[in-house]
Amino acid sequence: MDQQETERKELKKSLAELKQGIISLSAMLNKHGEAELWFGISPMGEALGLDISEKTLRDISQAIAAHVEPAIYPSITQQIIDDKPCIKVEVLGQQQPYFSYGRAYMRVADEDKRLSAQELKQLILYKHSESIRWETEPSKFSVNQLNQNKIKDFLQHAGLPEDTIENALEKLDLLKDGQLVKAAELFFTEQPIELRCAVFATTDSGSIIDMKDFFGDILELIEEAEKFILKNIHVGMQLDGLYRVDVPEIAVEALREAIINAFCHRDWRDPDNVQVAIFKDRVEIRSPGELYGNLSIEQIMQGNVSRRRNPLIANLLRRIHLVEAWARGMPKILSNAPNTSFKEFGGLFITSFGRKNSSNELSDKGITMEVTMDENTEVAMEVSAEIKAFLAVFSGDMSRVELMNKLALKNAEHFRLHYLRRALEGGLIEMTLPDKPQSRLQKYRLTEVAKQLLRQATNE
Repeated sequence: MDQQETERKELKKSLAELKQGIISLSAMLNKHGEAELWFGISPMGEALGLDISEKTLRDISQAIAAHVEPAIYPSITQQIIDDKPCIKVEVLGQQQPYFSYGRAYMRVADEDKRLSAQELKQLILYKHSESIRWETEPSKFSVNQLNQNKIKDFLQHAGLPEDTIENALEKLDLLKDGQLVKAAELFFTEQPIELRCAVFATTDSGSIIDMKDFFGDILELIEEAEKFILKNIHVGMQLDGLYRVDVPEIAVEALREAIINAFCHRDWRDPDNVQVAIFKDRVEIRSPGELYGNLSIEQIMQGNVSRRRNPLIANLLRRIHLVEAWARGMPKILSNAPNTSFKEFGGLFITSFGRKNSSNELSDKGITMEVTMDENTEVAMEVSAEIKAFLAVFSGDMSRVELMNKLALKNAEHFRLHYLRRALEGGLIEMTLPDKPQSRLQKYRLTEVAKQLLRQATNE
């Protein structure tokens, strides 16, 4: 008989490995709700045999009863494998988590991994998810407090016929025993949720160029996140026949999928917000809550498995065509942006898009720059006329208002995008209060690179 270890089957040579076998039972039950344990067979599948009596089977049963909680009731039988007596233990169980010798384990391939406190918490939440899901808890809002126009717009986008508000909510599974559930708050109330966005000058968070918080419903924030990213990354151009087509450095399809995933699959019990962080070398979309249901990053990247923390929210997004097939999100991101990476850190799930790097990456910002120092410490840099004019007006530390007055500019947003941000990203100016980018006391000063550039221009 061909035997090999799997996630549902464990092989032990002898009863000297009884304790480890019992641990394997609980690990397999925690993963799959079923387990098969053999004694008298080597891990390579070779039948070795055992000396078996009625007491042997009873001892195994008593050991399992003494060391596994909650109680399980296995079938323990003698089996003849290749003319040698072996013992087979089979059991089913759906009362996860199971503990053996006071600890919880999870089957991973053919090994038993001890669960951390966080992993154990996730297992318990997953097991009881139907009854304790945040999205299906009763809302503090009544039906009368919902924005009816938002509901009507949703029905139209979903291709559903007009109906009374109560009937529409029933069809969308947003009423439970006549009570509105919390998922409705995200779509149809006037109580906003928050999105935090920031742009950083370098590859770390030490110097903030811009920071903005957005407030709105879940659909509005998905749009705001996408617009913020596209406004703050490079957008090239290519011709499609006679027409000019914008080509962002990161595919819009991938960005949008990651943004939707961040809101759809986040842990809504976590008080933190979805965050967008734009660095010089990457764009990060951060979602509160690590992967759900003991999924691994490797599994979700393959796209063949999906465990949803918020199936009701996901279904609402599917109805308006923001979510397509289950378990296809990560493969869709990778097919459109192959250099994307995923990680879990500090209770967040982070999707990171690598940005394109080249010596000309700032050329569309008025700066074609490759900062090098030769033997005479000269700065090799080509700067647009408007940026040169901007640098020339500096006199010590200056505020935004002072700089705009010097340049005779009235539009603050134009100044921020076309002067301030370009110079910050080019390393030509720096903040006097880098840890407080929005401070009313914030001022800006020339960097040594800019000063050297101005000196060289004076000498030419």
